[in-house]
Amino acid sequence: MAELRALVIVLGDQLDLHASAFDDFDASRDKVWMAEVAHESTHVWSSKPRTALFLSAMRHFAHTLREAGRPLHYCRLDDAHTRTSLAEQLQADIAQLRPSRLVMTAPGDWRVLQTLKDVAKTCDLPLDIREDRHFYCTVREFAAHAKGRKSLRMEYFYREQRKRHDVLMEGDAPVGGQWNFDADNRESFGAKGPGTLPERSVFPPDAITRDVIALVQARFAQHPGQLDSFAWPVTRAQALEALQRFISERLPLFGRFQDALWPDNPWLYHAHLSAALNLKLLNPREVVSAAVAAYEAGAAPLASVEGFVRQILGWREYVRGIYWTQMPGYATLNALQANADLPAWYWTGDTDMACLRDALTQTLTHGYANHIQRLMVTGLYALMLGVAPQQVHAWYLAMYVDAVEWVELPNTLGMSQFADGGLMASKPYVATGKYIQRMSPHCTGCRYDPAKRTGDTACPFTTLYWDFLIRHDTVLAANPRMALQVKNVTRMTDLEKQAVQRQAASVRHGQLTASIKVAPDKHSI
Repeated sequence: MAELRALVIVLGDQLDLHASAFDDFDASRDKVWMAEVAHESTHVWSSKPRTALFLSAMRHFAHTLREAGRPLHYCRLDDAHTRTSLAEQLQADIAQLRPSRLVMTAPGDWRVLQTLKDVAKTCDLPLDIREDRHFYCTVREFAAHAKGRKSLRMEYFYREQRKRHDVLMEGDAPVGGQWNFDADNRESFGAKGPGTLPERSVFPPDAITRDVIALVQARFAQHPGQLDSFAWPVTRAQALEALQRFISERLPLFGRFQDALWPDNPWLYHAHLSAALNLKLLNPREVVSAAVAAYEAGAAPLASVEGFVRQILGWREYVRGIYWTQMPGYATLNALQANADLPAWYWTGDTDMACLRDALTQTLTHGYANHIQRLMVTGLYALMLGVAPQQVHAWYLAMYVDAVEWVELPNTLGMSQFADGGLMASKPYVATGKYIQRMSPHCTGCRYDPAKRTGDTACPFTTLYWDFLIRHDTVLAANPRMALQVKNVTRMTDLEKQAVQRQAASVRHGQLTASIKVAPDKHSI
């Protein structure tokens, strides 16, 4: 057998024929390496939809590689000799294949990067780690942006990105005369609801995906989630179709209703493209270009297009920069000293709070929830309850099909849980149940009253909101953006504060008596 020059490592979120790892690929001397290993579904208690999406997309990409004539060493989860972890499998295959070096595109997970570096060192092989071109901004460029700043804010980074890449610009000025149309993008559906919605882009499971679903059902039977409605794009062609349908069917109203909620309607006007983007089935440049082209053609309003572009060119790039410039310490942060356990019903949806039940049931069914459900329903409740942020992080990483740590961790620890003390977000995102009542009809059929903070029908969100402000009043008083909310607390009498704290203690006791202790071998990072 001819000597193998390079073993090119392709991870489950690097499914791109044009990735940097392939830049000098020689089919006569190099081989691609891919592996399905159980540890990637068990280091956090990965949901069935998430595991199924990764495995199906990987197997379809393996087929694409073979069609492209690229030699491939592929280890399937159900193969008799497949090892448990990436490290074990890679070491075993290096011993068999005897490559001269390892090549890969930079991974999206600090843990995986360290694992592969350790394997290369153990096997005494050079490891060539190349830039991930699926981003507008490199980690070095983000570090240069951040250097010397007293504080980081996404808005300023986003404006720099717009200018640098000439997106929605007229010379040096933003199209439409303003950078941000967020104020135009906060409508609810009103009492009549969303009306007729465009259908979700559905991709029925083919033979490969059906095999994966059967494998996941058997191998991870005790993991959360369902696979009956699995229909995510798992190929490049399907991802492009999903993009086209979003642009033509949902983008025009995406901005206007991007913060709105409606029971039993998971898809609304959202894009549902994050999983395809994070698996690298789509490139962010083509996604942004398609949205801008729709605006230029008069097919979508500027407020919707700018709001969407901000999520891709601004927020997505920003959280990646935060992750790679702050790890590994970032994962351990806990600025508010939260230490409660995550309620067990986060894994089952079994709660009498209507908004949470809807978000959790949807998450378990599809492995998906929109950004407001994540930030202002499931995340908000965990924040105000005082759940340890590492447990919240482990849950989000496990549950959502689009969860890769570089994007999930800063969004969870920073934006949602304020565990980084304000690096990601300029204030804790806290609100009473009245916010949810304003954005959805969930409260109408719920046993709790969002206007009440104490009493038998008091909304737990409202109770915990006031309790949160009382518990953290010293820290919050120093935050200018929290001044009005903290001032409202100072108007409360001692008796009112004590009543809130007793009610909050009752909520915690009731919600946490059935809580699970998140065990390191099952649910933790």
